[in-house]
Amino acid sequence: MDKPPHRLPVFLNLAQIRFPIGAIASIAHRVSGVLLFIALPVLAALLHASLRSEADFASVRGLLSSPLSLVVAGVLAWALAHHVLAGIRHLLMDVGIGSELERARASARLILVAAPALALLLLVWGLS
Repeated sequence: MDKPPHRLPVFLNLAQIRFPIGAIASIAHRVSGVLLFIALPVLAALLHASLRSEADFASVRGLLSSPLSLVVAGVLAWALAHHVLAGIRHLLMDVGIGSELERARASARLILVAAPALALLLLVWGLS
């Protein structure tokens, strides 16, 4: 009874793997969903704190006026825009609309461009 030859573990370098555009859009959809899920209780707690009193409102407003808060708001705006747009894309593909390979690739590219643009628009609108 011969033993099978010993094989060394294979190291997968994810930076060298070229993902299809649809996979990138799908992975980003999952990442955006996780970010929104994590942010929801934090945002609810901030809303609750801001409604308790005038002093708490001022405290939350001061917290949200920092440059780091602007970056976090930008990431969350992207997550919301991407998750909604990619979700609509997935729903349409589930019913057979745009599921052909070229249309699926085109819609994935569109989502990856439109979501940051929409996030920037949401951020600028929110700051004005």
